[in-house]
Amino acid sequence: MHLPRTFEETRSERLLALIHAHPFATVVVNGEDAPVANALPLMMSARGTLQGHVARANALSRADGMGVLAIFHGPQAHVSANWYPSRLETGRVVPTWNYAVVQVQGRLQVVEDPAWLGAHLQALVQRQETGGSPPWRMDDAPADYIAQEMRGIVGLEIEITAMRGKFKLSQNHPEANRKGVIAGLRNRARGDDLALADLMQELGEGSP
Repeated sequence: MHLPRTFEETRSERLLALIHAHPFATVVVNGEDAPVANALPLMMSARGTLQGHVARANALSRADGMGVLAIFHGPQAHVSANWYPSRLETGRVVPTWNYAVVQVQGRLQVVEDPAWLGAHLQALVQRQETGGSPPWRMDDAPADYIAQEMRGIVGLEIEITAMRGKFKLSQNHPEANRKGVIAGLRNRARGDDLALADLMQELGEGSP
């Protein structure tokens, strides 16, 4: 990943917050002829590993011990050059794209242990169903059906070796332009605009 120092995010709390808020990751491994990418939700465990699961038919289920790259995409949006106040002064501005992304490198372990897999699924369901009315629980389905479904999947655990964050949020612009972008995003309010504006606001408030 091209990572200019201006956009580098090293604070672990911000990296983990993005992973927690955007758990649907792209997991890349080396294939025979080209890299292979799979999309799946991953959760950070209490011991600092990423945990997930895939179908047994998925090639990842046979990738035990391989190095992997997990990519978590946060909010992203097009930034109009019209939002920069400096446009009226010099005209020397162009549109761009603001975004936040976290890349995690690690070593993949395939997990066959039913107890591990059951605990992982329980935790995943509980986290994602929070706020449901009512939330679905695993014991809402027949136990034999759940057991049958679990036989068709394997667990994945990634031991993290490196984590990098790129938060491209107009840090290379003067404060007036950054505020203009936040206002523009809030006014447009489509897609990830509001979430991106919130992240830019938080970054500004958390700056030294």
